[in-house]
Amino acid sequence: MYIHLVARAIQAEKPADLKFIITNETIQLADYRQAAFFDIRPDGKPFLTCASGLVSVAESSPYTVWLNAFSARHFETSSAHTLLTFSDAPAEARDGWQEWLPEHLLLVPLRDKAGKLIGVELYARESVWSEVEISQLTHLHRTYAHCLAALTLAGPGLGAWAAKLLKPRFWRILALVTIAAMFLPMRLSTLAPAEVIALDAFSVAAPQDGVVHSFLVQPNATVKPGDVLFTLDDTAITNRFEVATKALSIAKADALVAEQRAFDDVRGKSTLAASIGRVKEKEAELASIRALMARVEIRAEKSGVAVFSDPNDWIGRPVQTGERVMQIADPKDAGLLMWLPVKDALNLEPGAQVKLFLHTKPLSPINATLLQTSYQASLSPDNIASYRLKAGFMEGEELPRIGLRGTARVSGEWSSLGYYLFRRPIASVREWIGF
Repeated sequence: MYIHLVARAIQAEKPADLKFIITNETIQLADYRQAAFFDIRPDGKPFLTCASGLVSVAESSPYTVWLNAFSARHFETSSAHTLLTFSDAPAEARDGWQEWLPEHLLLVPLRDKAGKLIGVELYARESVWSEVEISQLTHLHRTYAHCLAALTLAGPGLGAWAAKLLKPRFWRILALVTIAAMFLPMRLSTLAPAEVIALDAFSVAAPQDGVVHSFLVQPNATVKPGDVLFTLDDTAITNRFEVATKALSIAKADALVAEQRAFDDVRGKSTLAASIGRVKEKEAELASIRALMARVEIRAEKSGVAVFSDPNDWIGRPVQTGERVMQIADPKDAGLLMWLPVKDALNLEPGAQVKLFLHTKPLSPINATLLQTSYQASLSPDNIASYRLKAGFMEGEELPRIGLRGTARVSGEWSSLGYYLFRRPIASVREWIGF
């Protein structure tokens, strides 16, 4: 069993693992009820770090507080081992001892090769410790101490590295390597928020002023020419139509009376032309209202996918003539819209490489090619001064659904690694110093 414990101590990879073995597995060599391991503070006082049967030690627990106070006052670590019994305990320690520990204690200090105290192990049980057990534990803890010192003290490798770092030759070589690395070719790139759009979408606008009454299609629904997309409220136009119809009837009746009077009264002939003119005016007005009534239903003029926001955001909302309500997009005409912040702008030309990382598929980038860039910056949807960029997906790429969002990486011209790393700091310094 002694050899087994030695092997276990040698196999420990961390000081915490070794302390656990000392505290919990040494019972295979000598029976005890409790065990505790104490590390040594810089001032030489022990403090509890591991206890038998516990995964971790709570520093604020009553057991830990009392045992730390007891060890600071009554531990003797000058000899190879120390025996303590309850009868030898001072009066101030008896109550706590009676509550937390059995009658017989064995203290075994752990020292490194230089004789420095690096830990203390406490074993406690009800029966007296025999000389054979004490001898075996003392020898075993010499091995424990050697393993603990090897795990806690800095190895020679660290000191060798520290000595190399202090040599001027090392710093000269490091400086030369760093300067040489600054001239490595590096392609400039920047990131920009992106959205999949239709490059040649057909805008559907309100044909007249009115209020949106209902939507007959849902977002991203497929439509074909002639399908009703949405309708405007026709209450006002219907009332105007009824009024115009009655006005036309009245005008026709007046014209008939004027025509009958013209046969007998010369003065009636003068009013006949005016009456006929009013009839034509009312007919033209009625025809205009009929045309407006025909435009209450807005129909699709081409096939594609209806692109717009939630219908509930539009129903009941007043619109003006020419105001865009939706777009009809061809899914095969998908492209990319990017907003490149001014502070991240690069010299970009059409044909630059673009990679899109969708939020839905961040590990599957999609290749695209830059088509156009805006010459002037404008506010993006996030109210950031940005350049508006458009890109088309390369052949062979799986076209994403219109409306998906992600992050695009736009690649610019080639430069050096030094310029790539210090481009933004240099720009910030120039803004601050003014040249």
